Amino acid sequence: MSKIALVDDDRNILTSVSMTLEAEGFEVETYNDGQAALDAFNKKLPDMAVLDIKMPRMDGMDLLQRLRQKTAMPVIFLTSKDDEIDEVLGLRMGADDYVKKPFSQRLLVERIRALLRRQDAVETGEVGDTEETKVMERGDLRMDPLRHAVSWKGKEVSLTVTEFLLLQALAQRPGFVKSRDQLMDVAYDDQVYVDDRTIDSHIKRLRKKMRTADDEFSAIETLYGIGYRYNEE
Repeated sequence: MSKIALVDDDRNILTSVSMTLEAEGFEVETYNDGQAALDAFNKKLPDMAVLDIKMPRMDGMDLLQRLRQKTAMPVIFLTSKDDEIDEVLGLRMGADDYVKKPFSQRLLVERIRALLRRQDAVETGEVGDTEETKVMERGDLRMDPLRHAVSWKGKEVSLTVTEFLLLQALAQRPGFVKSRDQLMDVAYDDQVYVDDRTIDSHIKRLRKKMRTADDEFSAIETLYGIGYRYNEE
């Protein structure tokens, strides 16, 4: 049973969403501010966190920043419908996805399941021996899907599950262009819609992380209006 942490200062959301998730078979822990959640996470991490952005004591952005210092567990943001800046900033800081308020609880459940399935695919050995699960080396890049491990020039790089899957999809065929739609299919289920901005934000975050290992990293090329390409160096 996967454990989901739900962090929001709206008690109605905590109550209704936790009831829905428990009915779907999840174990749910609820927190009404970021600091309370962080205190609990420092003792034991959940399998996934769903975070509101605007909260007292510690908001969702600050909480995400602290989480990303020690874990790549999936994180979904709950954002206000007009907060596009918050959505982009959250993705650049390392969130895997976002859902706009007011939201369909069914949509939230589907996005949670999609991310957990992908987490399992890259972190466990329960999948078959396929191109997606074999250790892949492309020049200075090494990816081990079953360990969810990435290194560049021998230096480890910590990626979220979404970032890992996007990098894997690009690096599998160096020189070939992947459109944003193709990358969406890699990172999300067919029934989950995300826009181009979401993929672009993940790619920017991915580049930034790779540059922590090598400030001259340039293997991911943007082809404006088309998509992205991995160039083996």
